[in-house]
Amino acid sequence: MPLYKSLTINKNTKVLIWKIEESFNELNTNVLLTDKSQTRLDGMKSKLHQRGFLSVRHLLNAVGYSDADLVYDEFGKPHLKDGKHISITHSFTFSGIIVSNDIPVGIDIEKQRDKILKIAHKFTPVEEYKTIANHDALISKLTIVWGAKESLYKIYGKKKLLFLHHIYVDDFRFADEKTTGEIRYDGENSKYDIHFLEFEGFTCVYVFKKSYKVAELQSC
Repeated sequence: MPLYKSLTINKNTKVLIWKIEESFNELNTNVLLTDKSQTRLDGMKSKLHQRGFLSVRHLLNAVGYSDADLVYDEFGKPHLKDGKHISITHSFTFSGIIVSNDIPVGIDIEKQRDKILKIAHKFTPVEEYKTIANHDALISKLTIVWGAKESLYKIYGKKKLLFLHHIYVDDFRFADEKTTGEIRYDGENSKYDIHFLEFEGFTCVYVFKKSYKVAELQSC
């Protein structure tokens, strides 16, 4: 069961993406879950969610961790017991994680859908997109912005942030595959680097603290 994609940000930070093609039984093989995780898995009504949950455990294994190494705080943010940073995402047939030894990180995978046009006003100033006449390009850009804000929300890790008022994403060109963003909340401003990629009708966005030196990305 190979990885779909692995990105090396630098020697301390990696992104791994899994394409979920296996059955539940295949994914449930060679995965040891804690009692709490097993109860959570058993309580999921959707087979797709179950397979996403299990695929994340395979991604953990790929970077040397098990389900028991993963814990969640009172806000639902995942942490690794050894103190390293992790963020997790799952959308339909793809899942992903980003793991870093030394910096907070966030990741989000989203399926590109027309639905985002209906909710865009809730997370970004829609008037900024009136010059985008191409329908697919508009959906693509909005999905990147949503994924960036979702990743920044995850990296902050608390429940009070509002996408429209506290999280900002600078404009970007698709070809650059990166931009910058900022969280402005409670009198403090923090800046982040944002990277994105698109594949098979999905968008993956991952973020980390700005000015962190990034090695040339290697993918496989």
